[in-house]
Amino acid sequence: MALVLAATLTGLFTVSAAAQSPSDTMQWHYDAAHSGNYSPVAGSAGNGHLLWSFTTASSIWSSPAIVNGVFYIGSADDNLYALNATTGAKLWNYTTGDLVDSSPAVANGVVYVGSGDGNLYALNATTGAKLWNYTTLGAVLSSPAYSSGVVYVGSYDHNIYALNATTGAKLWNYTTGSEVESSPAVANGVVYVGSYDHNVYALNTSTGAKLWNYTTAALVRSSPTVANGVVYIGSFDNNTYALNASTGAKVWNYTTGNWVYSSPAVVNGVVYVGSYDHNVYALNASTGAKVWNYTTGLMVLSSPAVANGVVYVGSDDNYLYALNASTGAKLWSYRTALWVEANPAITNGVVYVGGDDGNVYAFSTVSSTTTTSGGFLGLPGFEAVYAVAGVLAVAYVLMRRKR
Repeated sequence: MALVLAATLTGLFTVSAAAQSPSDTMQWHYDAAHSGNYSPVAGSAGNGHLLWSFTTASSIWSSPAIVNGVFYIGSADDNLYALNATTGAKLWNYTTGDLVDSSPAVANGVVYVGSGDGNLYALNATTGAKLWNYTTLGAVLSSPAYSSGVVYVGSYDHNIYALNATTGAKLWNYTTGSEVESSPAVANGVVYVGSYDHNVYALNTSTGAKLWNYTTAALVRSSPTVANGVVYIGSFDNNTYALNASTGAKVWNYTTGNWVYSSPAVVNGVVYVGSYDHNVYALNASTGAKVWNYTTGLMVLSSPAVANGVVYVGSDDNYLYALNASTGAKLWSYRTALWVEANPAITNGVVYVGGDDGNVYAFSTVSSTTTTSGGFLGLPGFEAVYAVAGVLAVAYVLMRRKR
């Protein structure tokens, strides 16, 4: 029932892209270090002008990759989609055995993505043909990171894997004490990743040997961001941590009013992160001092993305927000039919984000005479109907996600 309802609701937005450029989004949170820093890109804050959509059959938590004019994104309808980034026409889709919560990474003509069916898939970026898959013993909701011919990914079987990007052969695995949903970050020969066993790990990229671990007081679902010799990461103990990337020593922590599921973005000496306490925070990257906070209507699971002095972030209050990166002032917001927990991405003057209502929305960051007042696909009078159906769809998917 929920899937039938969801199929009538869901959509996927596409974004213009030309040949591969520095503004292309090749993997989750922009790069292997998970900086969340999309600058410089064309455009400015714009005014939230809605562009276009494409429909899938369930919720979207995956964040897109856009490379060489093709838009790749996963859906809880078990598919990875490739769309023409200019027109939104479907080029191909690949069906896995379960939801695709993982965000794809694209390198050298190959798309890498995890699935709830326990596999990491490598697909031909042009045709969608499967090149190889590597089977773990748990759901792969972690988003893969590609670096120097190796793909790194976590699994619910408690492991972090390093796989040969060409063949899928396992190079090594490191076993933590619990599920790994955090997405690995790679910088300077080190893999950084969190685990539900409460720890943040630093592993040698070549051997998987543990260099250090830092223990928090609760599970770590957040994914690390590495910048200027510091690892930034959130924990369900309500803290955002800054750790010395070489030693794991704590540099500082900032305590919010609830869990930190969101993953930080670090841009121009400022850390941007969301919290279950309904706030988006801007923190001094060196000291952890609060620069500003912006209060939304509900929890903030979404990981901020930053471009041209604007912070884009979603909230469980159903809104996507565009905030001034210096002051936290709201520039614009757009209301969807359900929670916005996915992570925004920005490419070539367009910001786009997936929603639990099953849609990915694409907005121009270039000012337009046409403004958007929010609502679901311009039908605010039907929001209640869509929201009820969306809740049923999400409830169904969450049951699958926890199995």
